[in-house]
Amino acid sequence: MASIVGVIFSSLNEQNIPELTKVRSVGSIPYGGRYRLVDFALSNMVNSGITTVGMVTKNNYQSLMDHLGSGKNWDLARKEGGLILLPPYSSDSETLYTNRLEALKGATAFLKKSKEDFVVLADSDAVYKLDYSKVVDYHIKKNADITLVYHEGKIKKSHYYMTVDTNKDGRISDIEINTLADGLHKNYINVMVARTSFLLMLIQNAIQCGYKSFGRDILGPGVKTYKIYGYKHEGYYENIDSLQSFFKANYDLLNNDIRNEIFGARDVYTKVNDSAPAKFTETSSVKNSLVSDGCYIEGTVENCILFRGVKVGKGSSLKNCIIFSENIIGENCNLQYVISDKDCFITDNRVLAGCETQPFFINKGTKI
Repeated sequence: MASIVGVIFSSLNEQNIPELTKVRSVGSIPYGGRYRLVDFALSNMVNSGITTVGMVTKNNYQSLMDHLGSGKNWDLARKEGGLILLPPYSSDSETLYTNRLEALKGATAFLKKSKEDFVVLADSDAVYKLDYSKVVDYHIKKNADITLVYHEGKIKKSHYYMTVDTNKDGRISDIEINTLADGLHKNYINVMVARTSFLLMLIQNAIQCGYKSFGRDILGPGVKTYKIYGYKHEGYYENIDSLQSFFKANYDLLNNDIRNEIFGARDVYTKVNDSAPAKFTETSSVKNSLVSDGCYIEGTVENCILFRGVKVGKGSSLKNCIIFSENIIGENCNLQYVISDKDCFITDNRVLAGCETQPFFINKGTKI
């Protein structure tokens, strides 16, 4: 088996979903009642046999550190390798990075110390399952310089996105950034494989040439210079690049087939929290919902995702809502298409409503 080191970017693309990244990094955005988005990239690493992972931090990463701890829940609390938090700036700079290339410059020292032959780079803003070791095997088979993982589907035109074209052999013939064309495309999912030495060469060259963008200055022009191949990811994939996509990704869990695909076969690991089981009173009614441990339900809950410790008062009705942990919903409230961040208090007799394409969002710690 090829030796592989992993690098996960915990805070790239935070501008796409400012409502949820005001107080946390992208990777620590809650998902599915008990998980964080970073759990998917990190679990993919562990399930692929990668035992050394560098986590590139930025700002608002206190909740990320609390969640990851020593890496024990992912079997990454090790004397050698394991989970290593990387600072948000390089050794010769005190300025926070602003893009992927600057983040990679900050990870240079970590990569130089690593003994692994190959490196997998992954973002933490998506829900998917992927065996990275198979991507590395494909990379070796093709004798590629760089392998980019893509997923076929419609373009989600966020702040920054990349599409690729491949020939019959799988080699990438063209890379477009922020294309305006509609229809189905091969969308790069921000998972990349390269030899560690080759990536370090690219970073060093970028520093010497004063490059600003990894995509525009290296990958785009590199199509003609380097052997860049595409690896197709099959199966469920949802990029969290807006409040709407966050709502959809959580709501997808109410579909049995999607839920079984995401959490079946290879495990998704997360921080263990030993809470009391959820309690449902005689006045409660729950349909087609995910209710986490520690919840206390007296009202009606339908098509909802409730995180740990949520309390729903008597006579209240929640439909199509995502309620983060430790929320208190008073009595006789009516909530529809609401996303409520942590530690909110909705007092009695409140009516709050959004819609599927524009959920009503409540900031962390708000009292209404």
